[in-house]
Amino acid sequence: MAFRGRETMDFRFTEEQEMTAGVVRDLLADLCQPADLRRLMESGDARDANRWEKISEMGLAGALVGEEIGGLGLRPVDFVLVAEACGYACLPEPLVENAGIALPLLASLTQTGTTRFVVERALAGEITVALGHSANPFIADADTAGALLIERDSALHLVSPGDVHLSLQPSIDPFRRLFTAEGGLSEATRVAGNDEAAAKLASALDRGALFTAAQLLGIAQRCVDLAVAYARERQQFGKPIGTYQAVKHQLATAQVKIEFARPVLYAAAATIDHADRYSRARISHAKLVASEAADVAARTAIQVHGAMGYSWEVDVHFFLKRAIALTNWWGGPAFHRGRIAERVLNGELGPEHTFTHAAADA
Repeated sequence: MAFRGRETMDFRFTEEQEMTAGVVRDLLADLCQPADLRRLMESGDARDANRWEKISEMGLAGALVGEEIGGLGLRPVDFVLVAEACGYACLPEPLVENAGIALPLLASLTQTGTTRFVVERALAGEITVALGHSANPFIADADTAGALLIERDSALHLVSPGDVHLSLQPSIDPFRRLFTAEGGLSEATRVAGNDEAAAKLASALDRGALFTAAQLLGIAQRCVDLAVAYARERQQFGKPIGTYQAVKHQLATAQVKIEFARPVLYAAAATIDHADRYSRARISHAKLVASEAADVAARTAIQVHGAMGYSWEVDVHFFLKRAIALTNWWGGPAFHRGRIAERVLNGELGPEHTFTHAAADA
């Protein structure tokens, strides 16, 4: 996906981008089906050890980390399809939060002995890094992380989970383990002051919102796919319920929401590196429309399944809960509407100021 001249933009993903996402999709199709989610929920474990080992072996931890320190040196646009695949599978493990957000943030800081050691272990797949960002009220997957990167008073601190008091918080999604962290932060744990941290935290917020939008789009598509499969099989009055116009129209409406959200997401991914009010507005737009698509798709899928759709017996319930949980993760609707309003009220408007011109307008 790249610009071609000043007037047009090629939204097609490259062969390498499609191939990487395809490998992740295939792996998750084998190891992260609803039956696997049910087993994990019944066991109460934080992760499926076999699945996480297979994911780690793919070397995606360093996808967005620079090659100069051992990463793959990819850009967010290279990772957005991977995040979408994770949403489609309702992946419980923190691949997106670790590889897409926390580890790139830590690796971008001025390297010290401590940060370098943690980055090296994370790149090797030995540990994950969990991020406590002011955009979110809680820290996801803090109990299974090898290191915590916590924002406090606009500075960043790097600590071990054992050095702080973690309190588990309730979540609507049984696979999202959320924590608050108390104590353990000091001048000795600070790895970035206000000046260095500000830009890095803003970049992490953009990646977080973008990749959360991608997961929501994947969730939306999975909900429609589950509903379509059920509508083909479920018989009523002697024929599949999918033959009735009322069901067709509901599913078509949900799919249209997805198709309208998809180019918004990919445009945001393509220009996230601009880091200006225009790229931020596109990311916020993507988060809003992906959240709406996931909400419509999940609720439509539940309606297609009938009353049983409201129970855990139906697979779509997993995706509904994840969609609800992610809607306010990395900024809720009010926050992202505010960022769009800032672009509209303070930026240039008109056909000559579309996203292809944003870099020149910034």
